[in-house]
Amino acid sequence: MNSRILASLALGAVVLLGTTGCAGLTEQATTIPYSPSDGVNVPAPEGSPAPVLIRNAVVVADDEGTEGNLVAALVNTTDEAATLNLEWDGQTATVQVPAGEVVSLGADGESPVLLSAIDTKPGAALPLYFQSGDAEGVLAEVPVFDGCLEHFADLVPGGAESDCSHLEHTESEGEEGGH
Repeated sequence: MNSRILASLALGAVVLLGTTGCAGLTEQATTIPYSPSDGVNVPAPEGSPAPVLIRNAVVVADDEGTEGNLVAALVNTTDEAATLNLEWDGQTATVQVPAGEVVSLGADGESPVLLSAIDTKPGAALPLYFQSGDAEGVLAEVPVFDGCLEHFADLVPGGAESDCSHLEHTESEGEEGGH
């Protein structure tokens, strides 16, 4: 009788481990941090937190990739005004962020920051250096978009229209009626 009970318990343990073992060995996708948006969140520098946090940063560029507008939410976590310094390809820009405020570049009545001479076409990423306060700066790969997405159409520098023909469906030879 004892051997039957032991065998049943052993079989139950094997079934339990077999059905839950993958979850114990595999990293769960819901535990991996990511930016659930078009843009990137720029991480704070190691060891010295920056007063300005950068959230959902994107660049909306003209079709040639010569100019782009930086669109992002800038969050000042301190009780003092802060300056965010930007640098790309030898060019620089600064943005003032009031104490305890969120500045939404390109939204809520705030203008985006025009980045000239970016030499980065839509679809690529622009290496952009962010620095604020006494903290070390952070280099981030910021995605570059054109105005083909409706929510970016008004953010193309100079109001230029984007060539969105690459998004149009064309039937290839032998393709019929769409499955």
